[in-house]
Amino acid sequence: MLIGIYANLLIENMLKLKNILLPGLLCCLSFSLSAQKSTVRATIQPSDILIGEQAIINVEVIAPKGRDIIFPLYPDTLITGIEVLKMLKADTVMTEVMTISQKYVVTSFDSTLYHVPYMQVIDGVDTLRTNDFGLKVSAPQLSEQSLAYLEQLKNHQTDSIDFEKLQISDIKTVQDPPFVWQDYLEYLYIPLIILLILALIGLAIYFYIRKRNKGYFFTPKIVLPPHVVALQGLDKLKTSKLWQKGQEKEYYTELTDILREYIDKRFSIDAPEMISDDIIASVHLATDTKSATDGLSQILKLADLVKFAKYTPFADENDLSLVNAYLFVNQTKIEERQTLDEQKDSLTESQAPKEKENKEDKKQS
Repeated sequence: MLIGIYANLLIENMLKLKNILLPGLLCCLSFSLSAQKSTVRATIQPSDILIGEQAIINVEVIAPKGRDIIFPLYPDTLITGIEVLKMLKADTVMTEVMTISQKYVVTSFDSTLYHVPYMQVIDGVDTLRTNDFGLKVSAPQLSEQSLAYLEQLKNHQTDSIDFEKLQISDIKTVQDPPFVWQDYLEYLYIPLIILLILALIGLAIYFYIRKRNKGYFFTPKIVLPPHVVALQGLDKLKTSKLWQKGQEKEYYTELTDILREYIDKRFSIDAPEMISDDIIASVHLATDTKSATDGLSQILKLADLVKFAKYTPFADENDLSLVNAYLFVNQTKIEERQTLDEQKDSLTESQAPKEKENKEDKKQS
């Protein structure tokens, strides 16, 4: 008896649980099916155009990833009165779902309000339809004079068509565009490249001939011998007459700088960074000319007295210092031997005046 009662209660509870779970399972199943379904929507911008203007229809499909979506192809007409000019490239955005936007460029030449009921998109084996939309095409506004003349034509009050009264302009003749020099750059590229190549070839030939004839591509910098630089500096110092103007310190500073630079270049002795005694000792080891080192010693020691002890030398001492400087440079300089060609050139130059004088004497005689 009790077992039967418990069995009936168990059956009733199972039936109640079934009634609760079954609707829930159906809801989940329908939600899952709806989540896998694609959606499609169509918009048009602008929705109001004049005759001959263009509008863009955007068909947007939101579908699960991996779906094969096929958009419709229109050869020339969407519906009667709306012409499809071109189909733009589809734009795809991937997030949790796949969003594809396909745009069509359309136009119309009849003024009316068009209604597009739908556009079909294929989603695998299913066919989706977009929402409906409209396109208003308006004619250009005519003046009251043009409208009145059209009314006359409509009522057969006139037989000829006067375009001036209609205010309709005829097709203009072909006009020359304004001159823009940037438009012609592309025609100048090839000539410029050819000229550049020819210039480079000519430059290469020039340097080759220069190298063959003179032995160098570019004119080398003329480096004067140390004694020439020193003698030029002494000549300039002599003409400046510094000590005659009472500038003994500047005179001896420049004189010693000329000699220090000469010793540095001639004997490879770092004279500009040495004291006077070290310079004299180093030069004495480098040369056997005692008179030259004696004159150098006189110049350097007197210069130290003038620069550091504020000693005022006599005029004879100033002249002697300059003479000793010339003597030191001339006694220690290295004479460069002329090449055979240089000797021939100098000999020719020396003989040319004599030959000219002989010819003039013969003419006079």
